[in-house]
Amino acid sequence: MDTIFQHRTIRKYKSDPISDEILEKILSAASRASTTGNMQVYSIIVTRNEELKKQLWEAHFKQNMVLEAPVLLTFCADFNRFNKWCRLRKAEPGYDNFLSFFTAAIDALLAAQNAALEAEYHGLGICYLGTTTYMAKRIIEILQIPKGVVPVTTLVIGYPNENPPLTDRLPLRAIVHNETYNDFSEEEINQIYYDKENMPFYQELVKLNNTETLAQIFTEKRYTKKDNIAFSKALLDVLYQQGFMNNE
Repeated sequence: MDTIFQHRTIRKYKSDPISDEILEKILSAASRASTTGNMQVYSIIVTRNEELKKQLWEAHFKQNMVLEAPVLLTFCADFNRFNKWCRLRKAEPGYDNFLSFFTAAIDALLAAQNAALEAEYHGLGICYLGTTTYMAKRIIEILQIPKGVVPVTTLVIGYPNENPPLTDRLPLRAIVHNETYNDFSEEEINQIYYDKENMPFYQELVKLNNTETLAQIFTEKRYTKKDNIAFSKALLDVLYQQGFMNNE
């Protein structure tokens, strides 16, 4: 599908509404994603209400696209529904552990990607919000999410109000391993990242951030060890709160 190769991350949106018909197609496409054991242990929370969007805007680090876009889709790892069905059918579920959360999170992310592709097919733009896992506790409060459910990603969806260039990607040899994993030599790492590091955009970014290398922007500015540990602890607390840390 050519749409895949034209994917752009859209951060500016028109306020034009998405029709119920198109939204239903997007949600139906999500429901056709691959899923572990055909259990579909995920849920999608559709948010169009302006007051709720304002609260979610706060939770998502005040990214304005959350307010601009007409629809937010919050994808959740969800064993709540499946557990209730099991108990109603005289089957005692054992899905209160980390593996079950991970299984459900995979299901949710597969569904999200299907939704993204269908949205783009209809001329809509999308952006994934990584802040969903950072702020899972607050999002749970805003969206009244019960135990057994954890938000794992959010899709902002709407008609684009910008046309950014395609995002660069590493060459396939950086991500594809034939037959077994082929670890990288220093020379191979240098070759793989050469083009990226020498793009004018990234060279300017290094200057603006006053760092010596592009890698330092990631480790010292964007995704620091301090922040990673803090958000990791917060997410583990959420998993405990939501009933996914029984690993006895």
